[in-house]
Amino acid sequence: MIVEGVPGLGKTLMARALGAVIDSSFARVQFTPDLMPSDVTGTQIFEGNTGSFHFKRGPLFSQIVLADEINRTPPKTQAALLEAMEEGQVTVDGKPEALPQPFFVIATQNPLEYEGTYPLPEAQLDRFAMKLIVDYPGEEEELAILRSHHFAQRREKKISSLITTEELLHFREWITQIHAEESVLIYITSIIRATREHPQVMLGASPRAGVSLLSLSRASAVMDGRSYVTPDDIKGLVAPVLRHRLLLHPDAELEGMDADDLIREILRSVSVPR
Repeated sequence: MIVEGVPGLGKTLMARALGAVIDSSFARVQFTPDLMPSDVTGTQIFEGNTGSFHFKRGPLFSQIVLADEINRTPPKTQAALLEAMEEGQVTVDGKPEALPQPFFVIATQNPLEYEGTYPLPEAQLDRFAMKLIVDYPGEEEELAILRSHHFAQRREKKISSLITTEELLHFREWITQIHAEESVLIYITSIIRATREHPQVMLGASPRAGVSLLSLSRASAVMDGRSYVTPDDIKGLVAPVLRHRLLLHPDAELEGMDADDLIREILRSVSVPR
């Protein structure tokens, strides 16, 4: 998941809170221009006592990994996440090392400061299931933040875990059993294919995007207490699932359009199943 927003909106705090409510291992990696792939995946360390090498695991071997400001590190280090996110493993010196399960990457980035940054390539963006936009809070919400803020207490406050990793894996397996009718599958397919045919889109959504949309729609149905997916589940998730996967024509950007505008237009053009 990518979380995008200007500094100070609590993106890192949100990721930390998620790591706290799940009884799992959590690691935060601050992505910087000098970060090397081995700083993320780990490296072989020579033991003088035994005269042999052993693998020292990096922060990527955590169940929840926060990649803070991921667009501030060079592509070589960004690419270290590719195999991990797709295969659930990393390869070190030709030897695969399995990552713990569940494995979840939360990446944050600042949408305004582009100087000295490295935009994520399309191949890596496609591996993120969704992209959330964090905006400024409303007036009442911002007042509530100020009223409840106590710096001394904030450091001491602990968030209790609400679910174990075993329960989470069980729920993840349960979600795969949620029913999706053929008409719902056709609806998802029509949306995905419409992104490739839209005249103002240079690069449309991949089949992986359709799989992500279906999986997240099943999770949405469970959260709503249903055993089946509805078109409303899909509509509510189309923008987060597709907005980072669409590459717009320059003409569309010059007209002030963004991916969300095109997604809304595509949704209006696709027939909703009854």
